[in-house]
Amino acid sequence: MGIVQRQGLRNTIIAYIGLGLGFVNTVLVLPNLLAADQIGLTRVLVSVATIYAQLAAFGFASTGIRFFPYFRDKAAGHQGFLPLLLGVPLLGFAVMTVAYVLARPVLLAQYERDAALLNPYYFWGAILALFVLFYSLQDAYLKALYQTAFSSFVQDILLRILTVIAALLFALGYLSFHGFVLAFIGSYGLATLLLTLYVVRLGEWHWRPRRAALTVVPAREVLSFSGFVILSSLSGSIIGSIDSLMVGSGISLAATGIYTTAFFISTALTIPARSLNKIAFPLLAEYWKAQELPRMADFYRRTTRLNTVVGCWLALGIGLNLDFIYSLMRPEFAAGTTVVLLLLAGRLFDNITGVNGLILVTSPRYRFDLVFNVSLAAATVLLNLLLIPLYGLTGAALATLLAMTSINVARTWFVWRAYGLQPFDFRIPLVLGVAVAAGAAAWLVPAVHSLFTTMLVRAIVLTGVYGGLLLLTRAVPEVSNLWQQVRQRLRF
Repeated sequence: MGIVQRQGLRNTIIAYIGLGLGFVNTVLVLPNLLAADQIGLTRVLVSVATIYAQLAAFGFASTGIRFFPYFRDKAAGHQGFLPLLLGVPLLGFAVMTVAYVLARPVLLAQYERDAALLNPYYFWGAILALFVLFYSLQDAYLKALYQTAFSSFVQDILLRILTVIAALLFALGYLSFHGFVLAFIGSYGLATLLLTLYVVRLGEWHWRPRRAALTVVPAREVLSFSGFVILSSLSGSIIGSIDSLMVGSGISLAATGIYTTAFFISTALTIPARSLNKIAFPLLAEYWKAQELPRMADFYRRTTRLNTVVGCWLALGIGLNLDFIYSLMRPEFAAGTTVVLLLLAGRLFDNITGVNGLILVTSPRYRFDLVFNVSLAAATVLLNLLLIPLYGLTGAALATLLAMTSINVARTWFVWRAYGLQPFDFRIPLVLGVAVAAGAAAWLVPAVHSLFTTMLVRAIVLTGVYGGLLLLTRAVPEVSNLWQQVRQRLRF
């Protein structure tokens, strides 16, 4: 756990600084400087670019992490790994760009209500997709090298700072809305450039192709894995992005702005797991290579326990104080309150079930992950088609909750059945019981005239009761050990 703790801690610190900046962006800046449909436009562009880039990448980001242990040899330029990692997706991008241009009338027809706003930026979506593609590939390369902190900084902090600057320049009249959108897209280009320079600085920019890249691992095996991964990752993007796209086409871009704002509020729960997963992915690949299943089992349970502890605390802290959070925005955004609660439930369940997806996708039976993801992606689309017309924004959130719950149940069961690995012990129900007690104590705090004061008191009560009961019950050894270290340093 040493390397995981060091990298995970750095990534978590960066991620939470980024979360603070994201809160400023999403709650204080963008909803007060941009109209809901303008926010919706940027979210639709990002969602389209993400799916576009993943199709172009042909699964090579995950493939690179999966097979890099076999290429690792810095003296030999990692056997030409980097040119292979970048070259195939570039060919894929060329093919996807032709399809994207030809599909323009069909795609714009889905947003007939907001065509006038979306149409001028259609082709800029291809530029954004190119930036997203290069960023994701280099981020994957850095993950394989166990160098994840800088990419976390760029993604979680720098991009958000640049967005705030662009929004402020727009509000002050220095930029038109068109200029804001171009600055927003340009920030992704700058992020990609910085990652490239960082790889160069590490001495890992081995750009010369080598024939060895095609022989270290049989090309057929690499392409076979990539074919499965692209469908799996695309399914994941559909699950993560299709709701905002379908809200935009089924309701309006303004509704997308409200929905994605609520979506971001719930993403606080993903940060601990996302920070950990950056280092967990290559580590699990190494475990499979060495067939160290006992170490993998221990890692699975420890990470699940920690994700559950942090996830419960964050879910309760956000859910109990939504009235304060929405008081900081324009009143129209409060329509996303129920959306936040449903998404929090889905993300908490995802935390509780641990790194099941990463274990499966790095295992010899990775093909089964495709079955789960494709089936779930299809179900997600169908659920959105059914529930958005019936319940609007709430229907989209409910579809996401059902999707996230289903895939985690399926994956957890399969990993347990196939490899005898499961993340639960008696400590998980104990942590959940502690969370319920702490949540009830904070809920019983009476509201006062100030929403800020109410939020502050509830947060103090929640944290005090939750932390105190975790220490008293010794439900999580890692928490108890951390508390002992703090006491020793403070000498009390």
